[in-house]
Amino acid sequence: MNRQIRISPVRVISPEGEQLGILSIERALEIAEDQGLDLVEVAPMARPPVCRIMDYGKFKYEEQRQAREARKKQHHVQIKEVKMRPGIEDHDFDFKVRHARKFLDEGHKVKLTMMFRGRQMAHPEYGRQVLDRVFQQLQDLSKVESHPMLEGRSMVMVLAPTAKPPQAAPAPASTAAPAQQAAPAAPPAPRPAQPTS
Repeated sequence: MNRQIRISPVRVISPEGEQLGILSIERALEIAEDQGLDLVEVAPMARPPVCRIMDYGKFKYEEQRQAREARKKQHHVQIKEVKMRPGIEDHDFDFKVRHARKFLDEGHKVKLTMMFRGRQMAHPEYGRQVLDRVFQQLQDLSKVESHPMLEGRSMVMVLAPTAKPPQAAPAPASTAAPAQQAAPAAPPAPRPAQPTS
């Protein structure tokens, strides 16, 4: 930038993007200083090197702002863990599945950890059955990224969210005349009388 540029002559581009031609480094710096701007080398490997007249401070600020915006738009996928035991009760099972569903809906991966205690280690298949049940409940919005594997006293399975299906467009409001609309459902048939004993 500016006096740090050693090679002369250079191809100069104006702040508006117009080519000013091939100039000596002294003349290019003179033009940049007259406009209160910087001479910045943008293509050092070209022959002759290409330099642009610009406000370097403003350029760096814009570059950093765009990088910040890009970082904001990135979705960081996290791995959320849900722990359970082989003898889990139905109520607890439903509660854990709801948690896992919420994490998958948010776009996170879910690590299902089945923890074994004592004699439960003799029958790891019971833990696997529970993990399979969880996947059956969540297969509408997930896929198995890592199948159940025994790691010490735990069995671990990882589910990843699948791409969400596109939302169906809402049905347009019917403009048909009331007579053409579907008739209301008929009332249920009366129940047969119970035989007397």
